[in-house]
Amino acid sequence: MPPPPRAGGAGGMTTFDKLKMGAMMGSSVGLIIGFIFGSVNIIRFGAGPNGLMRTLGQYMLGSGATFGFFMSIGSAIRMEGSPIASEAFARARRQPTILPRQPTRLPEKER
Repeated sequence: MPPPPRAGGAGGMTTFDKLKMGAMMGSSVGLIIGFIFGSVNIIRFGAGPNGLMRTLGQYMLGSGATFGFFMSIGSAIRMEGSPIASEAFARARRQPTILPRQPTRLPEKER
């Protein structure tokens, strides 16, 4: 859930705020995925010479850093709207043009 808008300034979030939020979300997801995959690999192949906690921590930190990096970049890119996309969105959201119904004329034979 995004934070509430600030009372004093503009209501929108800055690019840096979006970048931070994307990094936090991506890191959280990456840590969970790293925990799951790391646990499965430790169960399957053993912890190795580094031990259980260090091996699991490496999986979690590596996955969290990767997910956080790409999610923060994706959030920042998504915030920057292109003029083409903005125009297409505005065009899709405008009210439809309703034309008046044209009276139909019957052919001369049917009159």
